[in-house]
Amino acid sequence: MTDNLTSLRIQELAYELRIADAMSTEVISVESDATIMNVRETLRDKRISGLPVVDNHKLVGIISIENLLQSVITSGIEGRVKDSMVSEVVSVNSDEPLIYAVRKFDQFGYGRFPVVKRDSGELVGIITKGDIVKCLLRKLEVNFHEEEIEKYRASHIFEDIHSDHTTLTFQYKIKGGEYKSAGKQSGNLKVNLLRLGITPTIVRRIAIASCEAEMNIIIFTDGGELIVAVEEDKIKVNAIDEGPGIADVEKAMHEGYSTAPDWVRELGFGAGMGLPNIKNCSDEMSIDTKLGKGTNLEFIVNTRT
Repeated sequence: MTDNLTSLRIQELAYELRIADAMSTEVISVESDATIMNVRETLRDKRISGLPVVDNHKLVGIISIENLLQSVITSGIEGRVKDSMVSEVVSVNSDEPLIYAVRKFDQFGYGRFPVVKRDSGELVGIITKGDIVKCLLRKLEVNFHEEEIEKYRASHIFEDIHSDHTTLTFQYKIKGGEYKSAGKQSGNLKVNLLRLGITPTIVRRIAIASCEAEMNIIIFTDGGELIVAVEEDKIKVNAIDEGPGIADVEKAMHEGYSTAPDWVRELGFGAGMGLPNIKNCSDEMSIDTKLGKGTNLEFIVNTRT
């Protein structure tokens, strides 16, 4: 298993898996009416630096050692958690792709995030960077070496068709704001490409890039589509939307280049987050975007070397 194949597989898993697959469900929490003394004892006994605050199963805040110390100074140990907690909590949803959590850690630099159910706000887990790494390594234990060395031949589907040029086209509709469905259409594309006999390494590159494009449509637009053209020697993907467009393509291509922490780079993402990741996974890439009208992002992966 080469480093490159491992990196691709890790990236692919980060898009396929959900945060619920990696989170810890053993959550130590505190109620908002608890005293600061209770919090101090829990943090000391459990050797942790913060606690989610939960009332009626719903996440209502976070209290950390810093909050505790400030409370002791101002109100003493009999003060209440609700008076010292941070109520604006950055959390993640259990049904989101694992890559969302990776990016939240990169963005905020926190040590952990509470995980909630999207619809109810119920606290269902905690996720740390260590949880993500352990989950990915656990999944990697499944030996995929045999699928890499097996002889795949995509061209056979074209050899039986008599024409000067043959293209097989897939079209996938994507709804904006449908976060629960993030990665679904890219997953469907991956299954279809594997059924056609496309080499798994090629499929991984396309799946990663397509998922990035799909998530961009979901996050930033009201909707769009992926149009995939499979030819004898290449696969072309167009991610088309009628969204706001990209104001500064050059900036978007370099965002996060020098800020991604080491642990994110070690997962194989390196400098590539968002559009840079699409470029890293493809052989050719172009962006046609107009402000207020939308974007047509095209990338090509060659299937013959």
